[in-house]
Amino acid sequence: MSTKRKKAPVRRGPAKRNRRKEESDVDSDISDASDTENTTQPDEVLIAGHGDALDEPTQLPQELLKTLIKPAGQLLIFGLINWDYTSNKVPKEVKIKLHPNLYSPHRFLTDKKVRLAVSGCVATHSVLITEDGKALTFGRNKFGQLGLDHTETKEIPTVVPALENMNVIGAACGRNHTLFLTDTGTVYACGDNRSGQCGVGNLQPNILTPTRINYRGPPIVKVGCGAEFSIILDIKGGLHSFGLPEYGQLGHNTDGKYFKTNTKLCFNFETSPKRIVLYIEKSKDGHVAPVDVTEIVDFSCGQNHTVAIDSKKRAFSWGFGGFGRLGHAEPRDELVPRLIKYFDTQSKGLRSIHCGSTYSLAVTEFGALFMFGQTKRTGEANMYPKPIQDLSGWTINHVAAGNTSIIVSADESVISWGSTPTFGELGLGEITKSSSTPKEVTKLTGVKVLGLSMGFGHTLLIAQNETPEEQTKLETFDVFEP
Repeated sequence: MSTKRKKAPVRRGPAKRNRRKEESDVDSDISDASDTENTTQPDEVLIAGHGDALDEPTQLPQELLKTLIKPAGQLLIFGLINWDYTSNKVPKEVKIKLHPNLYSPHRFLTDKKVRLAVSGCVATHSVLITEDGKALTFGRNKFGQLGLDHTETKEIPTVVPALENMNVIGAACGRNHTLFLTDTGTVYACGDNRSGQCGVGNLQPNILTPTRINYRGPPIVKVGCGAEFSIILDIKGGLHSFGLPEYGQLGHNTDGKYFKTNTKLCFNFETSPKRIVLYIEKSKDGHVAPVDVTEIVDFSCGQNHTVAIDSKKRAFSWGFGGFGRLGHAEPRDELVPRLIKYFDTQSKGLRSIHCGSTYSLAVTEFGALFMFGQTKRTGEANMYPKPIQDLSGWTINHVAAGNTSIIVSADESVISWGSTPTFGELGLGEITKSSSTPKEVTKLTGVKVLGLSMGFGHTLLIAQNETPEEQTKLETFDVFEP
């Protein structure tokens, strides 16, 4: 199924369009306006047995669940919490009613322990998973991305009714869509589906309640979302992608573009999960050779790119190449996963990967943190991975990448940085609102971090609150009550 592009380039080639996008991509525009127009007609037949009552999934192995289900703790939030007006102009008459930005960490949802808090680098909504596996959502809801069967913004985390009887173990947030993962390895999606990013087999514009994706294969163990695309990882190490293919971010060796007429640019959206089958490496002279990849163990999605790690601790990246975010020392888009040569040595194997809007962060086996791409709106970009020297010698525990901001839990400290504009997501207080170099979040000194996630302009942190000392420390934080 193809679809019309509102902002299709008139009498221009794709190259010019890419350059224009290169500039606008930094802003991570998360306005509700979309560049695509879709119809509600299904564009492919659902596979047999999709969502059948007879097709009852079984629970994932207990040993695996122990690694996927994290310990629960107290949720802290800081940053911009006016969800409908993030990156949008605020009418004068509305400004006086808005919550002020939270420039320091605040306790949130004090009556529940949370084991997982998830947002996304271009997301203005979030998912919380409580200690008993219930999914709660809050934030912007223009396309039904909260899964609550309506499109009203929710300030207070609200249980998702369709998932109430399931044990949710994972989630991911795109610009306007959400994926949920249950303990049976089943994925449900809701929100904006105009590019097929919900993977339900059609282009129904809005999916208001979590709907099982159109996938029959090995159980899924991880889900991820870019702006308008999604990626899932199965238990056997296979990656599957769906949604918008505009920059090759689906990894299927195509950007999906074609001109229906001289002036109408269309896309072949992937409306159901499709396995990524080819991984390559390129030599300096441009020679392309396939790489044998037996199992992917981790991945992370940026706005329009993805980086994955295989079982040999090698990194592959693909999608939009601007500002060096793919780590190949050139800004070209990559349509299939390409080996990042810099990490293909014995001493630089990767432990984890974390993608922001226009940059990527990698943690090596030895705990060094590398960055490639660009976090600032101006200045030079890192065209290939470079170590963040300020964190040399620190033991990196958790990393969260937002739009242009980064926050890290290292040793017993929390460290954050991001150049202006920032909205409080660094947690550094009202005096130091932004920082181009890593700074310790003094308010969080002594807090044991169990989990970290960043949205477009806010941060979610899960703090351990088991001992009386930890509880006393957390009680010094103000409570955010929307």
